[in-house]
Amino acid sequence: MSNIINLLNREKVEFKVFEASSKIASNLNCEAYAIGGYVRDAILGQVTPDNEKYPDIDITVRGDFMNFAQHLAKELNIKTIVPFENFKTARLVDENFQIEIAETRKESYSIDSRKPVVESTTLEEDLLRRDFTINAIAMSLNKNNFGEIIDPLGGIKDLNKGIIITPLDPDETFSDDPLRMLRAVRFAARLDFQVASNILDSITRMSKRLEIISWERITEEIVKCLKTDKPSIAFYLMKDTGLLNFVFPEMDVMSGIEVIDGKSHKDVFIHTLQVVDNAAQLTNKMEIRFAALVHDIAKPPTKRFDPVKGWTYHGHEEIGRRMIRGVAERMKLSKDLRNYLMNMTKLHLRPIALAKKNITDSAIRRLMVESGENIDDLMILCRADITTKNKKKVDKYIDNFNRVEESMQDVKLRDELRNFQSPVNGLEIMKLLNLDAGQKIGHAKKFIEEAILNGQIDNTYDAALDYLLKNKDKLI
Repeated sequence: MSNIINLLNREKVEFKVFEASSKIASNLNCEAYAIGGYVRDAILGQVTPDNEKYPDIDITVRGDFMNFAQHLAKELNIKTIVPFENFKTARLVDENFQIEIAETRKESYSIDSRKPVVESTTLEEDLLRRDFTINAIAMSLNKNNFGEIIDPLGGIKDLNKGIIITPLDPDETFSDDPLRMLRAVRFAARLDFQVASNILDSITRMSKRLEIISWERITEEIVKCLKTDKPSIAFYLMKDTGLLNFVFPEMDVMSGIEVIDGKSHKDVFIHTLQVVDNAAQLTNKMEIRFAALVHDIAKPPTKRFDPVKGWTYHGHEEIGRRMIRGVAERMKLSKDLRNYLMNMTKLHLRPIALAKKNITDSAIRRLMVESGENIDDLMILCRADITTKNKKKVDKYIDNFNRVEESMQDVKLRDELRNFQSPVNGLEIMKLLNLDAGQKIGHAKKFIEEAILNGQIDNTYDAALDYLLKNKDKLI
């Protein structure tokens, strides 16, 4: 494949970026090349994933990168340029796309840092420093050979083979930038490629180097793994190479089966990844997939053997909820994501428990109030949590979940309970009970809310007010 222009959609914004880059390169008498992920995906016939806001466009320039970036920004009417002078790169950011401009460069690293010392070089040396051969393919943006492929390292051959391999000795590649080890397993999952055996051996040797990588970068790779069609591929590779011990030690200890008195339990690691893959089939929402990843996080520390019942994990949903605080702090998760994962982990058994017994309005109300806006996500997680291969059991679980969801279909109730609180507010309670601000006000509101949840009174202002006045002496 010598030219891929005919493979590109000329109506898309990326093509306009390439045409503008070609014009700027000609005007400035320099060379410009599209490189990396966009070129790889174009050759594979893949488009930018729907859940990614920007196409990933990388342009390498033989010449003054900043001058090129400024001219390209003007040509495309882009207002925001973010320079990284020390790394000879600049980022152009627009609401429709994001472009990384870099000078052709080579890098050298110190042993305790992933920040390189950068110097200008040729295109060939620039390609050689890339992480994998499949990402070391360039497309000319120059007028004389616009769209021509430059592939000195055989990246297209490796694309056709479906293999991930480094241009240089893998120990050197991963020592320079240890994050590339996580990128290897992520590409394996995203592209459904094999990681070459010598690359896996190197990752196993070099896994400890991940210690120098910031948690923000590690978490970003984990999230990208979760966004793939089959995330388990990445996490099995992390486990096999020792990466998981560094990026998610709570998962690393999940694997294995114990047998006592002929009684065994599921391999929690295998089960967890089945749930993650099931979730990936049911939804594109990364947060649900992340919840699937952590929903059984507390099974290893809560595992006990009971001579009668066999293996138990009592309280693992609550212990897991607490454990996620530490995980979120380490991984630098946002507060919103942390709270979401804690809520989903705490409640992931509740719909199953409801499905096993007669469903009461009170139980449904409690589940909807506690899960709030996450109720639909929670039901998806519960469906993903069905990993048995017994068709009768699967059908029974699905029927049960359908019954639970049917009880939630009252839209009025759903909307009412998502923002559930006492119809009588705190100021009114203070006046009616002649109380000062304090814990007793909160206790009174809770008293009303519990009565509504238990079905003792209607969720109306008049019913709540009447109930409050009738129980005034108790509350004072």
